[in-house]
Amino acid sequence: MSELSEDLEAAALDEMERACTLRWSELSRHLPWGDTFEGITPAGRDAAFERNYLWDAKPGGDIRVEVVVYSPQAYEQGVRLVRTIPPADDTKRKGGA
Repeated sequence: MSELSEDLEAAALDEMERACTLRWSELSRHLPWGDTFEGITPAGRDAAFERNYLWDAKPGGDIRVEVVVYSPQAYEQGVRLVRTIPPADDTKRKGGA
């Protein structure tokens, strides 16, 4: 894995952690929702961060959380992570990808 890929993956993992801190009940009132913003990776590179919250299969079910982190000039070389939050999981989430 290249240094750039490792840096983007570290940024994506950090962003996914932040994206999954809200409870299902808090998120479900605002779906679908997404945002793109500029930020800095752990190694200091400029990057674009996308965060999306969508219904995974049907409204009221699992929430699909998508995070994409990429160099502004190279979307295809970015890192994309996906996680789901089930309705029964109405506690603050912490932990892995």
